[in-house]
Amino acid sequence: MTTSTELRAALNAAVRQLEHSGTDSARLDAEVLLAHVLDKQRVYLLTWPEQALTDEQHNHYQQLIDQRIQGVPVAYLTGMREFWSLPLTVSNDTLIPRPDTETLVSIALQKLQGQQDQRICDLGTGSGAIALALASERPDCELLATDISAASLEIAVQNAAQLGLHNVSFQQSDWFLALAEQQFDLIVSNPPYIALQDPHLTQGDVVHEPRQALVSGSEGLDDLLHIATGAQDYLCPTGWLLLEHGWQQAEATCKLLVEQGYQNVSSWPDETGHLRVSGGQRPGNTVKNR
Repeated sequence: MTTSTELRAALNAAVRQLEHSGTDSARLDAEVLLAHVLDKQRVYLLTWPEQALTDEQHNHYQQLIDQRIQGVPVAYLTGMREFWSLPLTVSNDTLIPRPDTETLVSIALQKLQGQQDQRICDLGTGSGAIALALASERPDCELLATDISAASLEIAVQNAAQLGLHNVSFQQSDWFLALAEQQFDLIVSNPPYIALQDPHLTQGDVVHEPRQALVSGSEGLDDLLHIATGAQDYLCPTGWLLLEHGWQQAEATCKLLVEQGYQNVSSWPDETGHLRVSGGQRPGNTVKNR
C-alpha cells in the first residue's frame, strides 16, 4: 500500500530534522533540496504546498536530508551553485564557489574598464566560476582558465558549454608550468590559502571539499607566494595580478607583492568589510628573472 505525503508535511519534517542536527540554514537547505528533487523553483513549494510527493520522490528527498545531516554541502547534493548570477555545475572535484570570490570578479572588471580585447588568465579555475563570470561580462576579451586537476577542468568546460561562453579556453597546468611564453593583461587567482593546521579544515563544508584546493603550507601563503613570484613572467607591461586570500592575509599578501617588485599594490574589501583581494601591477620596465 502506498501513501502520499504533501510537500508541506515533507518540508516541515525535513526542517525539524535539520534543526535538530544543528544545521544553521535548516529551512533554506530543506527548500533547496526539495525543489531539486521536484526539478522546480523554490517558489513552487509555496504556491503548491498541498501537492503530493511520489514514494520515489519522498525517498530521494529523505536520502538527501540524511546526507545533509552528515554535513555534505547542499551544492554537492544538487550538483549546482549560483555564482555571479550564473548557474554552475559543481562536484566534489571542485571548490564550491562563494560570494566572497565575487569581489575578485568585481575588482578585475574595474581594472579592465576602458581596455578592449584584453587577454586574461584564471589560475586554478576549479568549476570555472571566475573565468566564466569575466567572460560573460567581457565577451571582447580572451580568457584562459587553468587547473592542475583534469576532473575540475572537465566540470569547467561543461559549464562554459552550458552557458554558451565561447571566449574561454581551458588548459591543464600546475600554475604556470604549461603556459610557455604566453602573456596576459590580467592574471587572477583564488588559490589555496588555508594553513595546514587551521581548525576550519575540520568544520562545515570544507570538510568535503578537495584538500589540494584549500591548503597551502604552514601559514597558507605558499601558493600566493609562488603565483606572485612567477606571474611577472606572464604579465604584459603594466598588467595586473589580482589574488584572493584569507580575511587576515591582506598584509602578508601585499608584503610579498611589494617584495616581488609589483607597483600600485593595494587590497580591496568584500561585502562584509574584510580585505579579501590584493593585487599589484607589473611595472613596464620589469626585467624577467626566470
